[in-house]
Amino acid sequence: MSTPLHPQNVIALVWDFDKTLIPGYMQDPIFREYQIDDLAFWREVNALPGYCLRFGVHMHPDSAYLNHLLTYVHHGRMPGLTNARLRELGGRIQFHPGLPEFFRTVKEELARIPDAQRFELRLEHYIVSTGLREMIEGSAIRPYVDGIWASEFIESPPPPGFDPDATVNLDAVERPGALFDVHAISQIAVAYDNTSKTRALFEINKGSNTQAGIDVNAKMRQEDRRVPFKNMIYIADGPSDVPAFSVMRQSGGTAYAVYLSDKGTERAREDSRRSLEQVERLRKDGRVDHYGPADYRPESPTADWLLMRIRQIAEGIVAERREALKARVGAPPVHLPH
Repeated sequence: MSTPLHPQNVIALVWDFDKTLIPGYMQDPIFREYQIDDLAFWREVNALPGYCLRFGVHMHPDSAYLNHLLTYVHHGRMPGLTNARLRELGGRIQFHPGLPEFFRTVKEELARIPDAQRFELRLEHYIVSTGLREMIEGSAIRPYVDGIWASEFIESPPPPGFDPDATVNLDAVERPGALFDVHAISQIAVAYDNTSKTRALFEINKGSNTQAGIDVNAKMRQEDRRVPFKNMIYIADGPSDVPAFSVMRQSGGTAYAVYLSDKGTERAREDSRRSLEQVERLRKDGRVDHYGPADYRPESPTADWLLMRIRQIAEGIVAERREALKARVGAPPVHLPH
């Protein structure tokens, strides 16, 4: 029997971001900084695919907002919006109650499970978002996260005929006559939509995010995969995450949905009601295993359920490792009776 590629001792919590970890959208600090009407911006974004279709252009609705942000920069509505500025604005993101402390708590709880340290069990947090990587990088939760998949921008793309081996910082190069603000984001480097999130799940599953030599599209035995789906929990807020929820459920992983629970204002109460109805539909349709409020404080229903599920997964890994140890290690010699 060949030696497996990975010991499969990792538990992965994979998180959506907007509405899952934070009450609203991560772009809100951008709108406040530049005094942009956020409701008007999102109305325009929602209208973009239909507008473009009138001219025979098909625009993906999940990533339309990235282009619209660049349009705002191009027209001087968001001057100086660089990647560094996005990271700085990410520091203003407010999280749901109990975060980011919960990210640390679950790792501490895992260490208390019998034999977890003996078999070197680890818990890793990943964020998979259609939002902006730089803002997540600058947020308070970043020190607790093991990996991020999110959309990214380029500020100053290399010009035609550029030297691939050049080491000059292109973000610092003046571009006379450039169409875009030379000190701002100008192109989309990578865009994540709700379907491409599933690729990130397979990268975590196969370990291609930690080992460059592993191609996510390569065929791989289940026993060689770094994080089996049964050791993964995907946490998100709604119907837009159905592709990722489906991958988890079909592959033996755990899918958990959260709903907004803030009832401080009339608008918040209405948002909470609609959010609860959404996750209940997901449960009735068999999309998720369970759901709870987006509250991660100790002893909240969501914190309790996720900790319970982590313990169950950990105990399953420990039981498998004990059985493997028993099967591979022979019994010690004993004295025979005369």
